[in-house]
Amino acid sequence: MFRKIWQKTMIAMALSDRVKAFAQNSRATSFLSGKYVSGDSPEAGIKRAQDLLEDTGIRSSLFYMGEYVDDWNLVALNIENKLEIADQLGRSGLDVHVSIDPTQIGHHLDPTIVAGHAENIAKAVQLAAGDSGEINCLMLDMEDASLNDPTIALHNHLQNMGLPVALTLQAYLKRTHGDILEQIERGSRVRLVKGAFAAGADIAYTKRSDVKQNSRKIIADMFSAEARKNRFYPIIATHDTALQDFTIETARANGWNAGEYEFEMLLGVREDVAIALAATGERVRVYVPFGRDWWPHAARRIGENPANALLLARSLIS
Repeated sequence: MFRKIWQKTMIAMALSDRVKAFAQNSRATSFLSGKYVSGDSPEAGIKRAQDLLEDTGIRSSLFYMGEYVDDWNLVALNIENKLEIADQLGRSGLDVHVSIDPTQIGHHLDPTIVAGHAENIAKAVQLAAGDSGEINCLMLDMEDASLNDPTIALHNHLQNMGLPVALTLQAYLKRTHGDILEQIERGSRVRLVKGAFAAGADIAYTKRSDVKQNSRKIIADMFSAEARKNRFYPIIATHDTALQDFTIETARANGWNAGEYEFEMLLGVREDVAIALAATGERVRVYVPFGRDWWPHAARRIGENPANALLLARSLIS
């Protein structure tokens, strides 16, 4: 019960313009931005990605923060930053792995222009990556359930064009098992996440145990013989060590070796687990956000675990 109340409280704080203004201008809470966000510029994101790779062998997925955008100027700024990060990643020698939300590039304003914007960013990723041989892609993040069909359609369109693209699917949704089977048939790159949006029992699993059970069912398919034959590329985004262990066991049982798939985690969340996993030879990637509006992202990370209440309290009274 307390966990749900805590999560709802932090979501409300993440959405509050007044709280955001206080948090982003207060020295007391500034350390939270350093923990969960790499900085306010593409250069800061690149620097954190370089440090992670050099210090721990962990790769990065760069994300310029800003979602559910309903202003054309912000759409233009989002696209500019996505293009800039692709170019800088290419020149830095790092993986070119850029995440976007469809709503960042205009979906809520005009869904018909999203594909063109996404094509331009994917082409920038392709150009920047060159012949590096790394796993480079434009990663389509998945937002609330109303964006499922448009996001999948956008992914399939870009993939059909031969552009480097990957898709995020959410284990809490009941439809995801069918969606993953379709993407396995296509030989796609798919990142499986738990899903952080609220949805009713008609379309979603509402119990944590059911979400975990569905995750295992989906992971088993992601590492099937058919997936391997189709050159499907699994990306398992979880901080749950039991689910990570299940993934590795399933992979080995079906002939997949370390490096033929990825784990992904969030910057600032269970960093010790990410480092330990990478030390065993697993390919690990960290989701590295950057941008000026850091509070909503940080608040959602704090809200994921009631134990983080102490972290927030220390920042407010220090």
